Amino acid sequence: MKIAIAQLNPTVGDIKGNIELVRKTITNLEPEQPDLVIFPEMFLTGYPPGDLLERSWFIQRAEQGMIEVAKISKGCSCAILIGGVARSNQKFGRGLYNCAFGFYQGKEVYRQAKWLLPFYDVFDEVRYFDPAREVRLWDFKGERIGVSICEDAWNVLEFGGKYRYDFDPIGEQARQGATLFINIAASPFWLGKPELRLKLIKGHSLKHKKPFIFVNQVGGQDELIFDGRGFATNPQGGLAFFLPEFEERVFVFESEIFQREVATGEDIGSGIKDVYQALVLGIKDYLHKCGLKKAVIGLSGGIDSAVTACLAVAALGKENVLGVTMPSEFSSKGSVEDSRILANNLGIEFLIIPITPIYHCYLEALKGAFAGKGEDTTEENIQARIRGNILMAIANKFGYLVLTTGNKSELAVGYCTLYGDMSGGLAVLGDVPKMMVYQLAGYINREKEIIPMAIIKKPPSAELKPNQRDQDTLPPYEILDPILEHYIEEGLSPEEIVKKGFKKDVVDWVVSQVARMEYKRRQAPVVLRVTSRAFGTGRRFPIAARYRD
Repeated sequence: MKIAIAQLNPTVGDIKGNIELVRKTITNLEPEQPDLVIFPEMFLTGYPPGDLLERSWFIQRAEQGMIEVAKISKGCSCAILIGGVARSNQKFGRGLYNCAFGFYQGKEVYRQAKWLLPFYDVFDEVRYFDPAREVRLWDFKGERIGVSICEDAWNVLEFGGKYRYDFDPIGEQARQGATLFINIAASPFWLGKPELRLKLIKGHSLKHKKPFIFVNQVGGQDELIFDGRGFATNPQGGLAFFLPEFEERVFVFESEIFQREVATGEDIGSGIKDVYQALVLGIKDYLHKCGLKKAVIGLSGGIDSAVTACLAVAALGKENVLGVTMPSEFSSKGSVEDSRILANNLGIEFLIIPITPIYHCYLEALKGAFAGKGEDTTEENIQARIRGNILMAIANKFGYLVLTTGNKSELAVGYCTLYGDMSGGLAVLGDVPKMMVYQLAGYINREKEIIPMAIIKKPPSAELKPNQRDQDTLPPYEILDPILEHYIEEGLSPEEIVKKGFKKDVVDWVVSQVARMEYKRRQAPVVLRVTSRAFGTGRRFPIAARYRD
């Protein structure tokens, strides 16, 4: 059997556009004459569609879309396997299935609903779907195909599954005599996830002695970034092929490919390169899918804004990025000059808008209200808010999107200004710890110096008062970042973190700040996700609460 994998980038809600992607793909594949073309999970609606699934008109359009795909299959020689939604018609429940559909010669010939509905982290499928009631194999071209949908393959805790479910769809398909497994997925990226996926699927192949095809979507959708990386394993658990990361690709192969092993797959994840590619794709798709083309960034002369600018240029092109530096009386001369050099290296438009006169207007206007009060962080935050207002004004006037530049370490402990440097439409580095920002800078400069070394070497500073340094307020990032990783991503308690060698007073301060600053993060822009636990929909803690971890 000749099979084609369509690792493509659908848009949520754009059913018509996604159908056209199907049509174009099938047309382009005609010379190859594949027997089966496989598209990812919920490809027709895009994933995740959220509460669009609670709108009857959207479901009707999705159903009509499936009729259109059936028509496409009538005009070609191949079968189409694709993800979408279907009414469950159950007396009790949500009334919808997350489904895989098989179309051949103009008819629906196969349907399998998703069994395991994830309800952790960024996933909330039990909010919308009912679980499948039966496992059906698809007899096609001499194969008994077991089709599963994303989470259906993750009922294995040792390979990264979050929960142990009471049913194993892959095991049941094997029991019924499946000769080939196919998993269609919308599996979002985080650092380390590709290796887990590969280990998981290789384990299924090895356990059941059957080949396994994994098909994943690619592209950015709000905070989520999908890395693609479709692959297949042979019956011995070896990697038969794998597709590129973070790019669309249609790949055609003969089933004889399952007899070979091309690589171990140990290099399927590549560390900081993955983070870089994910963020570039996340920026690109967030703007384009929102109908925007250009971004504006406040350049402070620091490493965070420099890395953000480089990522934006890679995603949007230098002609679509504007850098603005807004010096105050506390800004160093080097910060302005470093920002200018960076802008020149990137070839982006660059503006200098001093804020000192505006800042003193604020102080004069507030003089009476602040009488008898000494200066504190209020005056510092006024500067950050002036800069945020300027960037938003430019964005409004010219149709740009403001990219915020704060990193995960700052966002975690609240070292950021609400309505100031947090103002914007997309938090590019909001899931990137400070030390990883330095790694990104090194990756960006891997071939030549784009980010000036002066920016990389200077001590981090908000420059909101004389001689200010981040470490006047925060623990050193070399200590802060691992504490945050243990607490936020690994879920360790303060006591467990202290046992790893960290000082108790430092750990207690960090944990307390993470809880206290929840109100800030709730008002932050969308954060692009690159770690296993980002701030956003995947992490839900109360604001008005009293608790101590």
